[in-house]
Amino acid sequence: MPYLSSINFNTNKIHPYPFDIPAIKFAKDIDLSNTITFLIGDNGTGKSTLLESIAFRLHLPHLDGSDYIKRSFDAARTLSPYIVLKWAIQRSVGFFFRAEDFGDYLNSVNRTDAHIQESLGALQNEVPKDVVDQIKESANYQLHHMRKNYGQELDSFSHGEAYLHIMNEMINQRGIYLLDEPEAALSPSKQLSLIYFLNQHLKINMSQFIIATHSPMLMAYPGATIYEITDTGMQKTDLENTDHYSVTKSFLNNPELYLRHFD
Repeated sequence: MPYLSSINFNTNKIHPYPFDIPAIKFAKDIDLSNTITFLIGDNGTGKSTLLESIAFRLHLPHLDGSDYIKRSFDAARTLSPYIVLKWAIQRSVGFFFRAEDFGDYLNSVNRTDAHIQESLGALQNEVPKDVVDQIKESANYQLHHMRKNYGQELDSFSHGEAYLHIMNEMINQRGIYLLDEPEAALSPSKQLSLIYFLNQHLKINMSQFIIATHSPMLMAYPGATIYEITDTGMQKTDLENTDHYSVTKSFLNNPELYLRHFD
């Protein structure tokens, strides 16, 4: 059984931004009663904004452990008074993962490390190196957060391996999990690994996943609900009826048809 049963934006506003994006305009009594719901659509349809709005309202923890004060959550903050969530079971424990946050997080940790290194420059010739290193490590709260939550430095993994490591560390109990384009750094085989991970998690945990994606492989998860967002609406659909599926299948069946004008 899911925790959230439906979502509705209780407003007739259709402008300005973010009220004018399709995912917000057409999010009226959206059924979330399945354990896995996919939000799909072309770039700019607003599926990420919709996911961010749910995460903001639930105040789910996310990658860097910060509060929802970043400018990238401005739209979610604007929409918060209008979002109506209906619960089957009240439980807002979980995790919110945005693929775009990963690089920003690693860069922020490295920038903090470099800043601390620079500020300790005057001590380099005054105290032993191991003492300087200890001071630097104690001062880098972001590095401590990374080790506490993910077990080690994430830049010791490849990009895709780090994604899956985050999933394993943070999706480890029953709860609500929002994933925004988790396939971004995953090869096809690693996407299969993610599908397997979701399946194994749901065998032993009563959890709910809401996932924004462009991946037909992820959308093929057995029994999942797919909502396709277009400029004219937001409708439940079958995998085979999505643009993602039909375009990908058509291209792979006959790439020459699409590429013949490249000569």
